[in-house]
Amino acid sequence: MSAALEASYIPELEQEVLGALLVSGDVKYLPVSLEPGHFIEPLHREIFASMKQAAIQYRSVRLDLVRNVLASAGDMDAYKKTLGISVPEYLARLASGTARGVGGLKDSIPAMLHQWGRFSVGREAERLFLAAADPGTSPTELIRTAAQSFDEVSSTLRSGRQRKTLFSMGEASETAIAAVADAMKRGGGLTGTTWGLSDVNRATGGMQPGEMIILGARPSMGKTAVSLSIAIQGAMAGVGSGFISLEMGARSLAMRALTDIAFNDHGSIAYSDLLTGRVSEADFERVVLAQRKLDTLPLLIEDASGLSMLDIRTKYERMAENAERAGTPLRVLVVDYLQLIAASSRYQGNRTAEITEISAGLRNLAREYGIAVLALSQLSRQVESREDKRPMLSDLRDSGSIEQDADTVIFLFREAYYLGKTKGKTPDEEADRVERLAECQNKLEFIIAKQRMGATKTVDLFIDVASSAVRNAARV
Repeated sequence: MSAALEASYIPELEQEVLGALLVSGDVKYLPVSLEPGHFIEPLHREIFASMKQAAIQYRSVRLDLVRNVLASAGDMDAYKKTLGISVPEYLARLASGTARGVGGLKDSIPAMLHQWGRFSVGREAERLFLAAADPGTSPTELIRTAAQSFDEVSSTLRSGRQRKTLFSMGEASETAIAAVADAMKRGGGLTGTTWGLSDVNRATGGMQPGEMIILGARPSMGKTAVSLSIAIQGAMAGVGSGFISLEMGARSLAMRALTDIAFNDHGSIAYSDLLTGRVSEADFERVVLAQRKLDTLPLLIEDASGLSMLDIRTKYERMAENAERAGTPLRVLVVDYLQLIAASSRYQGNRTAEITEISAGLRNLAREYGIAVLALSQLSRQVESREDKRPMLSDLRDSGSIEQDADTVIFLFREAYYLGKTKGKTPDEEADRVERLAECQNKLEFIIAKQRMGATKTVDLFIDVASSAVRNAARV
């Protein structure tokens, strides 16, 4: 350890945590997420390890019990030489010297972990510096191992956050009543963030804070169009929205957004025409007007491929800071799409475990920050082998944990897509196909396949595929 890093060590941070736990003597205050390795001072590691052992053996962390476990663990004379006092006396001083007590653990534990995080990052930086000096070292391997190390530190710091998790039923019901009262004020039955689609709002109550929503579909069903339209409608309602695109570039997304916004006032302007420049002067002027509206919306787009969950957290936090400064806190984050998130090296090669880790990461992101996370997901090809190609929960690709982790699962289905790819075997069948195609050309089925707080049902929506516009079915 470098002298500069060692000089920055504050032993009182660790002493405060240990002292408060010894004073309490109660195992319920022993943090599950805290490990001996989170203490910098070797003796403090030994003391905390003895606390955990005492908790297992005696269901208590009383000072006398911890002292006995510690004494049986090894020779304490070496520590006496360093301390200048006996280890039992040091334990007594820890207990008597706590400034905040048990009530202060919610602040003292994060402060201690913050120090551990600094030291861990510093040690990793020192290792990187020494390894990089070797001409034979692979930079790719250096980056991979450093990213894994930093990811583990970041994960520990997140899990160490002390947020309120235990509520009396009275406290929980108070928050529920407040949500209902807020929904009554806003009208429309909304207890969460608007989807921008009143029919869907009625079926779900909106996108709820702290929940992960999966939006799944086969290619060409309109996943990106629907999710972008939802983000735009939320932003139009004054809700800060973020869109992380791992597949489509920001310019292409912006073009889809322009045709979506222009649709309300000027009708359909094909997204593909914008890409190729085949637009009339009149339509170009309409798109310019749409851009002026788009420029005022609290909607941020992150265009980057190959992001890991750690990267997504970092991108989200930067988005959230920008949104907070602008006065429109981020309430919705769209991730397009789940299977393109880079997995950590922890489960490399095991796709099921990789997707499980990513799914849990998105769920935790929603809960930790109290936002609605809308994650897009590809579906299995087995959909195409069925006569009825409407998706089912079993079609979620790669891992059953996606269904388990999600609070809500939505599927998209467009019958017109499949009708457009077939031909009738007889003149009568072909006539029926053409007639049915005309009827459902703009129909999008919004299938709520799972909803923890509500019923499953299908909501019919209007979609103009050319302009990426998604609206209530009443427009049909």
